[in-house]
Amino acid sequence: MNQKSLFLSVAGLIILASVMVVVIFKNYQSDQQGQSVNQSQGVLERSGAAMKGPADAKVTIVEFLDPACGTCAEFYPFVKKLIDQYPGKVNVMIRYAPLHTGSDQVVKMLEAAHLQGKFFEAVELLFNNQGRWVVNHTSQPMRALALLNSLDLDQDRLATDMNSTEVIAAIQKDIQDGQTLNVRATPEFFVNGKPMPSFGYEQLSQLVKDAVADAY
Repeated sequence: MNQKSLFLSVAGLIILASVMVVVIFKNYQSDQQGQSVNQSQGVLERSGAAMKGPADAKVTIVEFLDPACGTCAEFYPFVKKLIDQYPGKVNVMIRYAPLHTGSDQVVKMLEAAHLQGKFFEAVELLFNNQGRWVVNHTSQPMRALALLNSLDLDQDRLATDMNSTEVIAAIQKDIQDGQTLNVRATPEFFVNGKPMPSFGYEQLSQLVKDAVADAY
């Protein structure tokens, strides 16, 4: 074998080895990402959490919210619009991150309302009337409860369920999972396990658009 043939053979082997390394690395990356999503699924979603949209949708927006959060109230109609924008393809799961003082009591009311199938009526009422029960960024639970009295709820059951083991355990799991996911502000969104690269309407919309394209 002459030097030219030897050089070409060696060069070919180097190129082949490089290609194999790239393929192996990409497969490793894909496996790691898949494992990461699977591992985070246990803290991203909670069985029994309030959901809007079709249960069999392939794209799930997980939102950590605080009912006293003004930005949560502003984003709420936008999230509903995203569900309508992709009929049958997108749903949202609501989880609690009661970061405002006093909100720990208000989310108990919401979860108790959820047990009566009235979560979204309750949270919309609180969002639409935040000025009546949030003072200087501090929740006033009794004022929030007075608002919820206007809903078609069994008020005695609501008062009992608020402090039930089931409701407290659900909220505690949300808080713990939020801490695991490093949720430090609300609203915080994850779309099919992916967090927003930065905060904003456009960023959330693009994340949902990409997830729909991947899933369908």
